[in-house]
Amino acid sequence: MNVVARIGRPHGIRGEVSVEVLTDMPREQFVVGAEFATEPDIGGLHLTSARYGNGRLLLAFEEITDRTRAEEIRNTRLLAASIDAEDDDAWDPAQLVGLTAKLASDGSIVGTVARLEHGPAQDLLVVSEPSGAEALVPFVHAIVPVVDIEAGNVLLDPPGGLLTDGDRSGNDV
Repeated sequence: MNVVARIGRPHGIRGEVSVEVLTDMPREQFVVGAEFATEPDIGGLHLTSARYGNGRLLLAFEEITDRTRAEEIRNTRLLAASIDAEDDDAWDPAQLVGLTAKLASDGSIVGTVARLEHGPAQDLLVVSEPSGAEALVPFVHAIVPVVDIEAGNVLLDPPGGLLTDGDRSGNDV
């Protein structure tokens, strides 16, 4: 299950909520009838409507019928199964853990992927460096140009200062 959204403020009095979208595929994910698990667990939520208002995605759920309940579930994360996309850039976070992180410039090993964190702007690879320090690496193509699950590694092209074990970046930004 992947986090696809975080519930924000209530919208109106009938239980509709704004959400922070955390998926690249909102049109495919937020379809009427979709069911979402929740974190923390407040039970499953069944989507009854999805629309955009004032630049925000607004959702209504069968189980949330008034503003009071909508306010109570604020900051709840919505979880859904991965949608099989024909996107070569889609990985299950569990596939990334344990991959060797190497510099794209020279292939030197800079650490191991410890986990994937969902940040407010983009996902972050948490790389455990040899010193024991953890570096937060924005999981964007410009900095992580190659993810090779079969070979067991990711290539990094970090800007200077991103990695704490010395300045070994291949990119002077």
